[in-house]
Amino acid sequence: MPAQPPSAPQVQVFGLEDSQTTRAALRFFKERRMVIHFVDLKRKPMAAGELRRFVERLGAAAIADTEGKLWRELGLGFLRMTDAELAEKLLADQRLLRLPLVRVGNGFAAGRDEAAWKTLTKPLA
Repeated sequence: MPAQPPSAPQVQVFGLEDSQTTRAALRFFKERRMVIHFVDLKRKPMAAGELRRFVERLGAAAIADTEGKLWRELGLGFLRMTDAELAEKLLADQRLLRLPLVRVGNGFAAGRDEAAWKTLTKPLA
């Protein structure tokens, strides 16, 4: 099997190995024969700088799992937070992230969003 050219963009997927949405993202990019770097957040938490890149591109509200059980249990839906405050909460407890978080070059996507994934891969295909 031929190796990927060194200039081929790589996909970074941040998620949980046992998450259905993360597996869907991995399958999506694998079917398109992309080089995938998967980071299981249970084993290795996301670095602060990497999380900041997602916040800068998408906004903290877009990467927060506001529909999740933990979000409701912590009562975060009732708080008014700035993007910076929300980003700090997300960094402190990465279980609040809307997974998977996907980065292809300078393109970013959060959650199960196949339309965004297609856009990320379009210039590459």
